[in-house]
Amino acid sequence: MGLPSLHAVPDLRFSSPGEYAALLRRAHELALSGVAQAKVAPALWASWQRALAAGVNPDDHVPRHLHEVADVVMLRREHTLATVVPALSELLADEGGSGRHLLVLAGAEGEVLWRLGSPAVLRQAERLEFVEGADWSEAGIGTNAISEVVVSGRPAQLFSAEHLVRTHHDWACTASPIRDPHTGHIVGILNVSGPLDTVTVDSMRMVQCGVRLAEELLKQRPAGTPCTEISLELLGDHPAVVFAGGRRVSLTLRRAEILALLDSRNRGWSAEELAYEVHGETGAASSIRIEMHRIRAAAAGLLESNPYRLTDAAQGTSDVGRVLRALRNGNLTEALDAYAAPLLSRSATFAIDSLRVELNSAMGAALRASGSAKLIKRWCATDMGSTDEEAVRELRRLLGPLDAGYLSFRARSDRLDREFGL
Repeated sequence: MGLPSLHAVPDLRFSSPGEYAALLRRAHELALSGVAQAKVAPALWASWQRALAAGVNPDDHVPRHLHEVADVVMLRREHTLATVVPALSELLADEGGSGRHLLVLAGAEGEVLWRLGSPAVLRQAERLEFVEGADWSEAGIGTNAISEVVVSGRPAQLFSAEHLVRTHHDWACTASPIRDPHTGHIVGILNVSGPLDTVTVDSMRMVQCGVRLAEELLKQRPAGTPCTEISLELLGDHPAVVFAGGRRVSLTLRRAEILALLDSRNRGWSAEELAYEVHGETGAASSIRIEMHRIRAAAAGLLESNPYRLTDAAQGTSDVGRVLRALRNGNLTEALDAYAAPLLSRSATFAIDSLRVELNSAMGAALRASGSAKLIKRWCATDMGSTDEEAVRELRRLLGPLDAGYLSFRARSDRLDREFGL
């Protein structure tokens, strides 16, 4: 093909950015056509594959939006990083009329929270919907520096066609995690992006300098309660709200169903919508309002109103959320560990059953595509994977028709078919 192994010539991005970008674009085209994966760094190739599997289209993709911009303004007020933004702006932002790079602070999962830059570079970013509330994770917009930090927990720099989405090929991005110095947990991501010729050998050093400043400022805060104070347990038949320190509040099935619906949609629900989903056409909004009042009484700090949604402290903290995050990040062992039981296994509500099937399907599809007989066996041994005929067939393909593990799962599958008259 006449292409060098691109991860063997990284200095070109600094000495000859145009030449390096051209090489990357050629490798991008060949790799996505299945011709020249060897020319792309293995970790980058793996990230592209995960993003493609999540439905990211390199030719026509905009990020999903987790919150409206107006909602992000409210989220920022309580965010751990709010106190360090002024110092980072003074150190790294380039907001003058000739400014060419964009300073971004994202949440630990990749949602854009703050953007600072010149009017021109902000307009450029808006054309890519690189805006507040946008999900810049791997599943949200494909491979980029922020998504690489989310996946690896380490600093990352992506240049031109190392990005999966083609509209990002004129950009270079450098990002690094910011950790709470008291807990070691990632609380956000610092990213600097700009045109290809703005990246230098000092770009990563500049970003890490900003990270050190942010962590030093965070160190001045007293050690306190972790950012995540509330979590939901929705898998299995003993739903509960769990507070910091381990206090546990059990939930009735009806309240758990309502919270599972709230957990499934960040933008929230009206009382009328929830009444229909939970009770069907005979549902009354007043019954939902009564349940909401009872949930607040039992678990203060869990709900917001107009529309009803989980508070920032509870968003994304459920066991269901942990399973989905692990799946989206390609951490299948972690996903299996977290997926201990079906979603609200006693619920017969149609909306919950749909969420249950969706979660099960996502897990099964990811494991069948993994090529790992070990993980597929683990899946088939669970209650959730016990009826996954496709997984059993994949085991046969991977292990052969005489493998004892395959035969045991095949026998159980045949028994279940007989019992259910299939």
